[in-house]
Amino acid sequence: MSEAAARSTGPGPRGTEPELLLSLEPLLRQWLPRQRWFAGKGRALGGFTLDAVTRLRPGDALLHLLLRTHRAPDGTDPGDCYQLLLGAARTPPPHLATAVLGQATRGPLAGRIVHEGLQDPGHAAVLLERLRTPGVLGGLRFHRGPSGDVAGGLAARPLTAEQSNSSVVYGDALIAKVFRRVVPGTNPDLELPLALAREGCDRVPAPVAWYETADGTTTLGLLQPYLKGAVDGWDLALKHLADDEEFTAQARQLGRATGEVHLALARALPTVTYTPAHLEHLAATMTRRLEATAQQVPALAHLVPALRGAFDALAGLAADGRVRQAQRVHGDLHLGQCLRDPAHGWRLIDFEGEPSRPLAERRMPHPPHRDVAGMLRSFDYAAASHRPWNPAWSTACRAAYCAGYAESTGQDPRDDDVLLRAYETDKAVYESLYEARHRPDWLPVPLGALERLAQRP
Repeated sequence: MSEAAARSTGPGPRGTEPELLLSLEPLLRQWLPRQRWFAGKGRALGGFTLDAVTRLRPGDALLHLLLRTHRAPDGTDPGDCYQLLLGAARTPPPHLATAVLGQATRGPLAGRIVHEGLQDPGHAAVLLERLRTPGVLGGLRFHRGPSGDVAGGLAARPLTAEQSNSSVVYGDALIAKVFRRVVPGTNPDLELPLALAREGCDRVPAPVAWYETADGTTTLGLLQPYLKGAVDGWDLALKHLADDEEFTAQARQLGRATGEVHLALARALPTVTYTPAHLEHLAATMTRRLEATAQQVPALAHLVPALRGAFDALAGLAADGRVRQAQRVHGDLHLGQCLRDPAHGWRLIDFEGEPSRPLAERRMPHPPHRDVAGMLRSFDYAAASHRPWNPAWSTACRAAYCAGYAESTGQDPRDDDVLLRAYETDKAVYESLYEARHRPDWLPVPLGALERLAQRP
């Protein structure tokens, strides 16, 4: 194990971080690769270093870690940084059995059982108390949003759903999101909702509080209103499919909501013009992604020549000297990122973008067609998940969504078919790689969409 210098950034004895890794390293080697948010699946774990340690409770009862994983045993590669909250107890309560990493056999935690801290309601409550108190604690800086006080004493309910981050609901009022794989920069899941709140757009819950590294360089988590009674758009769509009910009215309303958010983002943040050079670069990037994905997903290879035509058409716009307007967008819009609130209609959430892509790329402006394409793909996913497959349901939803979008913005995304098709093809290519790596049983869904897209003239 590398004992590269690690920084102690919280109350407690200094100079103990290499020893702390002695306790944690054997447990982390087994536990980390099993987490859905761990990005290093399939790659060897060479070693660990600690970028920062903050003790959220006295001693080592609750540790906040910024842990860097390395492929090289000597830690010479930059590695990935993960945010962990770990508890350590002689005898943890029985309800934490599924959250246990194991018992430390050496180092300062020897004899203690280490568990995932966010799965402990008591430890999760400590995080809420810190979010209620602006200021610096060790290596962390806490901020409050403009929406007023944060209530204390709310019971914590950790969510156990598999996702790329971790969430905790407090009472029926608030929900905290803890980003797991973190990189320097402002996370768009904080940046964009804050901008929309300043613009007065209520289609997106405004951040109530958030925290970052003490130097302000890296967003770590945020606290938002919890929409009690709201229904996940994916679950709502599947219910309509199961009941053999149309979803077109809801899809149309969702299209209107998406358009409202896009208009507010264009007012709140700078927009740019995609010049012919931008469009040519975009087409080349999509083409490279297609060809690279086909190397990793062999079932896609025979479609590459036909699918390349969608990106060639985009390059053709550039050759004709065309331009397009671009702005900040959601970046990973699908039915699961939308909530149907009984009081306020559709709300959009989770503006982090596609987590596997670099942060700088996720913060780039794009034509709004990128978000529209993501939602069109989501309707296909919903229809394909139902047996028997109901393509007519998806077709009707896609048309209604675009019509609703046009009602808000005055522009029907289908009128720019070259741009929309390119983004939808690129999205399905991304999906095929994701499914091949994480959910092979779902791979036929994006491959089927790519078969259809390849047949379009």
